Order: sequence, then structure tokens, then C-alpha cells
Amino acid sequence: MEPIIEITGLVKRYNQAELNAVDGITVEVRKGEIFGLLGPNGAGKTTLISILCGIVKPSEGQVRINGIELQSGLQDIKKIIGVVPQEIALYPSLTVKENLTFFGKLYDLKGLELQESIDIWLNKFGLIDKMNHRIETFSGGMKRRVNLIAGLLHKPQILFLDEPTVGIDVHSRAVITEHLKEINQNQGVTIIYTSHHMDEAEYLCTNISIIDSGIVIAGGSPKNLLKQNKDCNRLADIFLKLTGKSLRD
Repeated sequence: MEPIIEITGLVKRYNQAELNAVDGITVEVRKGEIFGLLGPNGAGKTTLISILCGIVKPSEGQVRINGIELQSGLQDIKKIIGVVPQEIALYPSLTVKENLTFFGKLYDLKGLELQESIDIWLNKFGLIDKMNHRIETFSGGMKRRVNLIAGLLHKPQILFLDEPTVGIDVHSRAVITEHLKEINQNQGVTIIYTSHHMDEAEYLCTNISIIDSGIVIAGGSPKNLLKQNKDCNRLADIFLKLTGKSLRD
């Protein structure tokens, strides 16, 4: 498949920082992949995702998404991407329906089209009976599911997920991962995903890049990476082998 995201020589240098947050990354993401960006805390994952979403401007390098240069074509790119941030981006005092109606309208959805999309996704994620409940009454797993739905309402071609299952219960995590796989396989949505759950990444991802200190230190499919590291039985073993076992706070 042709690349849908092309990253070339990407650098992000924050003011007063001793090191680059992203330091010359060159990566391609092919259409229809579930692409994992894995790395320890401070590796540059969130900065890279933020650049790809147009939230942070790079210091150097180029990004093309669906053939469009990121900086000059950002408004067109925003129409085809969905973004699910690590922090819950919902209004706690509003109901599920009110939140999703608000975010749907940001993507120019309205009327019956918007309401049908909300109903479809709430049904899929087991939340239809909670439609009129306020977000502040929800568990962490329920908030994560609504957070994800907000990024899916407009049927994006590319979905950016920054730690979509962090801090949630096993059941919510299973529901989210299974639906991500379904969205990818049945709707052809390309997913770019960061996580600290190595077992989840090994199960979900068709391709990954492991990054540390802003550079790519390994890449490929989980299966091929395991072939290349015969002393490792799981992706988690490879991750620790390459990034070390010292704590990253």
C-alpha cells in the first residue's frame, strides 16, 4: 500500500531545552496500517503526534499526509483526521450527547447525520443508555470510550490515538482494542497509536517504530522484530532490551 503519512528529517526543538524532543525522524505510515509509536516517557511520542495533528510546529523537516504538505495544507488535512488525546478532552458537566453534539459540529456534522453517527457509536461502545448522563458521573473507562467516539464521529481516514487505554479497567480496554481493530479492518481507517501496553501493541499493530530520545531505534512488524531478536519472546522484551530498564519519570 502507498504511504498515507510521510515524515522526513523531522526535528522539534523547544526553547531552553538541551536536547531535541524529536531529532531527525524519517518514517512512512502506509494506508490501512495500525502503526504503533512506542517509547519510554519523554521519548518524543506525544510531540511527534502533536506535530502530525498540526498542534505543534516542527523546527525542521517535512510531513506529508495523504499527499498534502502539512504546514501549507493543514485545513484540508484536519478534515480527514481524528484526534484522541491522552488527556480526557470532554466537558464534565455536560451529558454524553451534549459533548458529542458539540464535537460533531466542530467537524461540520449536523442534524440527522450527526445524531445517527452519535447513536451508532454509542451502541457500539455500550453507552447508548448513558446518553443523557453527565460525563462527571462516569468511570475512567467510560470517559475513555466517549473520548474515542468524539474522534470518530466524522469518519476520519486517519485516527491519531495517544495512550487511548491508559488507566482504565480490563473490560473497557478490551472493548476499545477490539473496536479499533474492527474500525481498521472494516472501514480501512489508518491508525497511529502510542501506548505503554506492549502486549496491546503486539496484538493491535501491523507495524511499529520504537523511539527514544527523539530518534527511531527500531522499526518493523512485531513478528519481524521478534525474528530479529531471537533472545526475546515478546515485544515487551525487545522494548526493554533496546530502551533499558532504568526508570523514566
